[in-house]
Amino acid sequence: MDPDKPTVCVLDASTYVGFWILKGLLSRGYTVRAAIQKKGGETEMEKKIKELERVEEKLVVFTVDMLDYHSILVALKGCSALFCCLDCSDGYDDKIVDFEVRGAINVVEACAQTYSMHKIVFSSSLTAAIWRENIGSTKDVDERCWSDQEFCRKKKLWHALAKTLSEKAAWALAMDRMLNMVSVNAGLVLGPGVAQQNPGSTMSYLKGAAQMYENGVLAFVKVSFLADVHIRAFEDQSTTGRYFCFNQIVTTEEEAITLAKGLSPLLSLPPRYECQGSEEVYAERLRTTKLNKLIEGTAC
Repeated sequence: MDPDKPTVCVLDASTYVGFWILKGLLSRGYTVRAAIQKKGGETEMEKKIKELERVEEKLVVFTVDMLDYHSILVALKGCSALFCCLDCSDGYDDKIVDFEVRGAINVVEACAQTYSMHKIVFSSSLTAAIWRENIGSTKDVDERCWSDQEFCRKKKLWHALAKTLSEKAAWALAMDRMLNMVSVNAGLVLGPGVAQQNPGSTMSYLKGAAQMYENGVLAFVKVSFLADVHIRAFEDQSTTGRYFCFNQIVTTEEEAITLAKGLSPLLSLPPRYECQGSEEVYAERLRTTKLNKLIEGTAC
């Protein structure tokens, strides 16, 4: 065991993003406690993690119940950091919203009772920041912005509502318990096998995609980059608050078509569909000043 690398926990390690963070941590020499939510059956991600456990000396797998605070405590024992990656690969509805918020509260409270815990890296989404009645009224959308809860309910933007409420609940409790926490608010996550391994969450994110696109806030991030940013946010002691994380904002028809093709078969274009030749370029409104500083090594 590398004495310079602390033990950390990834929960839920069987989510699409969680699995990539898990792999990134192991490649850097960390000892990782992979916490997996109890589900009806074993998923493809869970099988991969258990296969990894057989060959990785620094990986230990735990099964947790997100509504059972004590099972989370067991997984966190001795950990210096938690990477909290709550997500539903089957998609979002009003019931999942409540479950995710309750899970976030239990996780943060468990961290407060884990005396070795130094930092929480909370995986959130841009959808927790961009949605409001007049989506185009804010010139610059940055980490100070939050999605309007009532608007999300009215439009049934369940992914956005879940991410907004769970992140707000996590922040409120972390501040009350005086915990060191940062959040990473990701764009639409793309990467190998995402259409097969994370279909429901991807489609839930994309509800209202046309409106996001037309208002310059439809952005995507490569999962390998996103995982690296999570780990940087933990390792850099100067990180604080929220960090928007994306590689590109989709602002042209050609970029939108490329995105849709990359998400096949989740999204399908008509056969032989060709770009209609629109030259309109929508103004980018998302800002990544904090992310740029983190990547450059000056996170404050």
